[in-house]
Amino acid sequence: MTTLYYYHKDFLKHDTGLGHPENPDRLSHINAALKATTFDSLKRITPELRPDVNKLIRMVHTKSVMDQVLEKVAADGYISLDADTLLSEGSAHAALLAVSVVCDAIDRIKNKTARNAFCAVRPPGHHAEANRSMGFCLFNNVAIAAEYARQIHSYKRIAIIDFDVHHGNGTQAIFDTNAEVFYTSTHEMPNYPGTGFSSEIGVGNILNVPLASGETGSQFREKFRQKILPAIRQFNPELILLSAGFDAHKDDPLASIQLTESDYAWLTEKIMDIADVCCEGRIVSILEGGYNLYALADSVSAHVKVLMRDS
Repeated sequence: MTTLYYYHKDFLKHDTGLGHPENPDRLSHINAALKATTFDSLKRITPELRPDVNKLIRMVHTKSVMDQVLEKVAADGYISLDADTLLSEGSAHAALLAVSVVCDAIDRIKNKTARNAFCAVRPPGHHAEANRSMGFCLFNNVAIAAEYARQIHSYKRIAIIDFDVHHGNGTQAIFDTNAEVFYTSTHEMPNYPGTGFSSEIGVGNILNVPLASGETGSQFREKFRQKILPAIRQFNPELILLSAGFDAHKDDPLASIQLTESDYAWLTEKIMDIADVCCEGRIVSILEGGYNLYALADSVSAHVKVLMRDS
């Protein structure tokens, strides 16, 4: 079956300013890489803004968070929500479009239009808490996707696998008392945002597997084999969502983990194997971090190539 690829040029209008690591060039490099003939069978979707997008955001976020993003539109220059998180004239539209994308992907996977999807969206989301935008993130895209899947499509067991090098504090906080959502994360510690200790288990639905600075691909794989993959299989999800960050790559400037493209391909294979057994292959992968432009493009290419394996 088909793999969906979501991209829109308006994501590039979320301008974060000169020198910011989370910048429009990230998506430009990804989109250029996915134009190679290897990816000809991707079903490419240019998304539209959903008329219900505000209601979708409110499934997860307080009204004050939604309003501060939508109302603080910088007509000229930038507005800072925190030291890392900036708004420009095009930011609100990009954030609304990202939410529209992930929910559209859930619809199409549920309706069996496609087997899985990769959503190349900006801004990223997994640091955004219910009542706060932070850490480059405005709205929590993966959390909204999970709530949409629960509330609209009645999924009862959703697994979120976060392999960004930074812990998804927002996603964990949103679901740490919700047994219908299993959240697991690998992340470098100590590193931003300072959460994600193995002792943080929610109601038994949270599994944090911290990585030490300098850990290699083989160590990363072993932790997935020993801890994460068996836990996901035991949870037996009906849908798998990926917070797909590629900043654990050895060349990324914001971290010190030593992964390569082959590690991301391996991980994608293992997750797909579980999805094939548990949930008819249903995976929605949502872009988070990755700040070396070439490593990001190569890693996403490796990831998407595996997602396409049954196309």
